[in-house]
Amino acid sequence: MDISTLIIQLQNPEIYAHSVKTPIEVMQTHSSVVFLTGDYAYKIKKPVNFGFLDYSTLDKRQHFLNQELTMNKEIAPDLYLEVLSITEENHQLSLSGKGEIIDYVLKMNQFPQDCLLINLFEAGKLEESHLQELGKTVSQFHQNTKTNDYIRSFGDIEVIKKSIDENYQRTEKYIGIAQTKQQYQETKQFTDNYFLSNKELFEQRKKQNKIRECHGDLHLKNICLWHNKIQLFDRIEFNEEFRLVDVMFDVAFTIMDLDARNRQDFSNIFLNTYLEYTGDWEGLPVLPVYLSRQAYVRAKVNSMLLDDPNISQAEKQEATKTAANYYHLAWQYTQQHQGQIIMMSGLSGSGKTTVAKYLAKQINAILIRSDAVRKHLAEIPLNQTGSDDIYSQEMNQKTYDRLIELGQIVAKHGFSVILDAKFDRHIWREPVINWAKNHQIPLTILYCNAPQEKLSDRLSQRTGDISDATPNLLEEQAKKAESFNELEQNYVKIIDTTTNWQNQLNSLAYS
Repeated sequence: MDISTLIIQLQNPEIYAHSVKTPIEVMQTHSSVVFLTGDYAYKIKKPVNFGFLDYSTLDKRQHFLNQELTMNKEIAPDLYLEVLSITEENHQLSLSGKGEIIDYVLKMNQFPQDCLLINLFEAGKLEESHLQELGKTVSQFHQNTKTNDYIRSFGDIEVIKKSIDENYQRTEKYIGIAQTKQQYQETKQFTDNYFLSNKELFEQRKKQNKIRECHGDLHLKNICLWHNKIQLFDRIEFNEEFRLVDVMFDVAFTIMDLDARNRQDFSNIFLNTYLEYTGDWEGLPVLPVYLSRQAYVRAKVNSMLLDDPNISQAEKQEATKTAANYYHLAWQYTQQHQGQIIMMSGLSGSGKTTVAKYLAKQINAILIRSDAVRKHLAEIPLNQTGSDDIYSQEMNQKTYDRLIELGQIVAKHGFSVILDAKFDRHIWREPVINWAKNHQIPLTILYCNAPQEKLSDRLSQRTGDISDATPNLLEEQAKKAESFNELEQNYVKIIDTTTNWQNQLNSLAYS
């Protein structure tokens, strides 16, 4: 039975051994078809071979459906149920019935489609808290998923480059249709040069165990908010090179998907939450190449719809437009940017973090909080209150040294970075100023200020934050704080956080 006939047949409610909501809704991609029946969803693989994905035989479709079931049960056990055979007897189809097996189907629990993050987004119901929760969920997933020598081998630069080069080869025929030759060449040149210039960086990612069994396709259509929790699903099963990857590969897919929908503020919240909970700020230098790759893959997938005889002409026109937008986004990610450092300063409760989080969203900056750096150094969970040991003079110095080191790494690779700490001593401000001058990196010191009583009130009311600061620390902090010297004052902008501080930021041309 050809795929077109099978798609029609599987829309017959009588095939299913349960009540069905009619008409059955059908969702197609370049490689699969999903049938929504009400309580359950059924997924078949199309008999296609794209090189990177091969479902061309019955045995292969059965194998990969079983793979999909096994791997996704690990991350979404509420969703995935079983693989069933599709049988035909006397010209009648049934699931796991008698007769000849003509194909296989994956049975899943069906969640309401408005639970998909993409549909929440399009309905205007996706909120900042959802992106924060997603960042925490993905960070936990990555920290728990496995790695070993075999998986780490997929972090070899030759393996990564081969996969990316195949994308360029497969899309050459769409030049002049969905992207220009110049855009194609410039995007490819960026990745070629990047791999030549950053071999040590990719080796470092392997040594740091950042190559793991990830998701591989982590965009808004593969994430849902169901049973009051963020759930990741539809993990890539058909190609190890797409799944055994740097954790930043997964992160990049989500960021790119939000950026493509013009919500860089959302992608910034997701990224900063993820980085804060994993402590993987050193992964940022590889992010641009993965961002470009993910956008290019979406462009490729949409381009491939142009070759599908089951897709209507109107759908092909829309696919061409969508592909063109993704090709352009892939090119945009290759453009170089000037890094900058914004150093927060002020006592606990002065509003540094509130201002920093707001500013990060406005300018798409990386926010690195000393509270998070300190707890990662101490190897304790961010939500755990630290003992006195992690606030010793020695630990303070280690925290600032690491914070400053991270800021330098991130700014050097073209990111705006906000270093959120008290920075109340010359010995901590001076290294940042000297490094920024030597490397011609723009620097601003944002000093947040408020009356002592206000600081105390804020700290008393603070809940659910990773900071351990309490009101009884303020008097000692104020005594030890050192005023800005003449050199430092050249970089200082004062923010009064008791009134209209957003307008004050706007006047500094930061928003």
